[in-house]
Amino acid sequence: MSLITARDISVAHGRRVVLEHVDFKIDPGEIVTIVGPNGSGKSTLLRALLGILPVSGTITRKPGLVVGYVPQKLALDGSLPMPVGSFLNLPSPHPVNERADVLRQVGLPDLQHRQIAELSGGQLQRVLLARALLSKPDILVLDEPTQGLDQMGEAAFYQLIEAVRSQTGVAVLMVSHDLHVVMSASDRVICLNGHVCCEGTPHVVRDAPEYRALFGHGTQGALALYQHDHDHDHEHAGCDHDLSATKDTADAG
Repeated sequence: MSLITARDISVAHGRRVVLEHVDFKIDPGEIVTIVGPNGSGKSTLLRALLGILPVSGTITRKPGLVVGYVPQKLALDGSLPMPVGSFLNLPSPHPVNERADVLRQVGLPDLQHRQIAELSGGQLQRVLLARALLSKPDILVLDEPTQGLDQMGEAAFYQLIEAVRSQTGVAVLMVSHDLHVVMSASDRVICLNGHVCCEGTPHVVRDAPEYRALFGHGTQGALALYQHDHDHDHEHAGCDHDLSATKDTADAG
């Protein structure tokens, strides 16, 4: 059974249509990345799938679905004392050994006593990931989790996500602003522009004219950062050629 399935969903903010006739599903263990230009509705789709926004159409979630959420950023008062271990206990406490285990899993062993305010951007994102993993989720949801990291930091974080998926079998749904880094770590990419304009495996979407029209031709070189073993010659994508219809109606997500 799919973890989340959406059929013909649309989202409007007042009279403004943000998403239109979107079909979506994610299966156990999949890594699915949603990409699109600014204002294409990426974050809106994420919120809709999680039940935060009302939609027209149908969204079905696996009964008892456990979601681990990794936000784009975390606003913290730098003067507030907050060790990593205490942060991992929010909103509910976890045994010390469980906290230590997830910190090892994300590559930050022996960090429980470090102050959150002292962490680098990359370390903080890994702590946020560790916190999400403590709930033993069926699916990790990440909303542009590498915003502000440099290219190598992004590559390292997404390699970590792929390793976590391999170790735990958790599904991953992420919104990304940098397809050229994320692509190789994804089983499936959905290119969004108010509607699904192209969908398929990373290399298929990269070569699709719909993707090229939105992102240009300059992203191929960075794919060499790392490759994914799920690329096959028989991959295919489904594409919709009408890219302009929703450009003026999309949100800031």
